[in-house]
Amino acid sequence: MLERIPYDRRAAVAYAHQWAYGRNPDFYDYEEIGGDCTNFASQCLYAGTGVMNFDPVYGWFYRDPNDKAPAWTGVEYFFDFITRQTPSPGPFGISTTLSELEPGDFVQFRFNKDVFGHTPVVVEIGRPATLQNTLIAAHSYDADWRPLSTYYFQEIRFLHIQGAYREIRGEEVLPSM
Repeated sequence: MLERIPYDRRAAVAYAHQWAYGRNPDFYDYEEIGGDCTNFASQCLYAGTGVMNFDPVYGWFYRDPNDKAPAWTGVEYFFDFITRQTPSPGPFGISTTLSELEPGDFVQFRFNKDVFGHTPVVVEIGRPATLQNTLIAAHSYDADWRPLSTYYFQEIRFLHIQGAYREIRGEEVLPSM
């Protein structure tokens, strides 16, 4: 049985600010082998939900550098996991517009390639939202408080996190990790 829980946006944003220019030693730094942006995004999201999904193929989890789901570090897999239609443990959300973003949500960029290749986390957003007043934190292109307008991209998409599901058994809540 699944229970829907809220997303702690403040915790996700606080984590983003704490580790934007550093690396949490509890997680491997993938910078030298493809980039660390979605690993960092996943860490921020986990800080705000505390729930992983340990399905080895379709899940979203990190145990160690060699035991993680593709969705933990892969931009496209992250998007697919977050926007999945069938409820399962872990965070979930929807593809949205810039005006619907909130701090703790995510942006993905497609640069000069066929696929999206960067996942920063939104740390602040003005109203009305613009590329100039939407600020992000990220790894790979390490940044904190960086305006979206400073990126050069072919395409941009936005992910709004709606919450997370955690497994429960009767009255007992299963541990998230």
